[in-house]
Amino acid sequence: MPFIRIDMFQGRTLEQKREIAEVLTREISRIAKCKPETINYIFTDVDRESWGRNGTLFCDHYEYENDPEPSEK
Repeated sequence: MPFIRIDMFQGRTLEQKREIAEVLTREISRIAKCKPETINYIFTDVDRESWGRNGTLFCDHYEYENDPEPSEK
């Protein structure tokens, strides 16, 4: 029984999460050779004040989750 945890910054819509769940279910079921109904998910929306990288919180230096470099604040 696969259990998938997806941690993302806040801001994704319900429709985006539905699509992620649909696509991942289809592909994990195909690759892992398991029934789709056995695949479970938990989405965790994390604010930028609670997520860091390289000793820095995202709220302090990164405007967007895909920013390659810290912004000047």
